[in-house]
Amino acid sequence: MDSERTGGASSTADAENLAFDVFARACPSRGTLEHVTGKWGGLILGALHEGTFRFNELRRRVDGVSEKMLSQTLHALERDGLVHREAQPINPPRVDYRLTPLGSAVAERLLALIYLVEDRMPEVLTAQERYDTGRAGSGGAAAARDAGRPAVAGRGGR
Repeated sequence: MDSERTGGASSTADAENLAFDVFARACPSRGTLEHVTGKWGGLILGALHEGTFRFNELRRRVDGVSEKMLSQTLHALERDGLVHREAQPINPPRVDYRLTPLGSAVAERLLALIYLVEDRMPEVLTAQERYDTGRAGSGGAAAARDAGRPAVAGRGGR
């Protein structure tokens, strides 16, 4: 039963009959979840939901991603069946990327989360400010001073 829960399939046909459990250490769904929810994977899927992109168009759309990270992430998403890469035999070569039907379904759900986070950012920023203010006044700096050590700023600030 453990092999069924963790997706220890020997073939694609076997995998279709298994119940995957992302909370199980050996479940292969963890890797795909990481590709989808990672910083660049989520942004790339969200951008590709807008349509087909060439590599450099996608790099411009996903501001801040390096060429290397974009390439690695696209390969991972393509391997997971979420992105389709189409190389056209012309000179110069042209490669287009688009979502597969599975990728589109994943991107729609991911975009719902993205829109929720964007819509609720005023609450998040208020919470962060409240947290940072509370941490600054919690005595951490005073305790460090009293011990004769310099106070070190926390990591939670923006």
